[in-house]
Amino acid sequence: MTVIHLAPSTADDDGRTPAALVAEATVDPDLTRIVVVPPAASESGVEPDVFLSQVVAALMKTERLDVEIAYVAPHSTPATKAYRLKHGAGALAVAESGVARALPLIRDDAATVLVGRARHLGSGGDKLHGETYVDSERLFDGEVAAIEIEPTVDEPGVRGRVARWIPGGWRSGRAVQTGGTNVTVEREGVLTDRVVKRSTFYRHHVDWKLVCP
Repeated sequence: MTVIHLAPSTADDDGRTPAALVAEATVDPDLTRIVVVPPAASESGVEPDVFLSQVVAALMKTERLDVEIAYVAPHSTPATKAYRLKHGAGALAVAESGVARALPLIRDDAATVLVGRARHLGSGGDKLHGETYVDSERLFDGEVAAIEIEPTVDEPGVRGRVARWIPGGWRSGRAVQTGGTNVTVEREGVLTDRVVKRSTFYRHHVDWKLVCP
């Protein structure tokens, strides 16, 4: 078994992207596991879940989802909560010896992988105008503040709800799709400026392998 520790580049090195780091790692035919070790956002300016999602997306695009992923988040994140993972020293302790589990891989129509949390929002701070479906079930039709989307450990793989202060309201399915006149997408806390008419997060046809406690 070959295990590598993969961390973001620092300002003092060559600034390689997660895709480049994955491409370099997967040259080894005996590679079985990648340990993803991102720094805290306060150190790098990038949320740890963003780096993890880019690593998984690179494996997806190169058809190397046979490689197991261990995630050593520096602190609790939406991804560690969604997948019930430890963080910090607790995560490092199981990164090399834990058992990997096949889980639904959630992506969007821009080939971006979702590991933690996404939202569909209205542009310019306005409310979202349109409608959202989880599979064939309609969540809303009209105007809302936001739609929240998360991956799930269990089948069918993704869930969505109208943003609210009280718990609950989740609907699970294989896809969450929003269409409207002013849709913008936030992935892992990063908001894109581009306004789109439709955005879908859905289950990829191949699962990914995540090391769990």
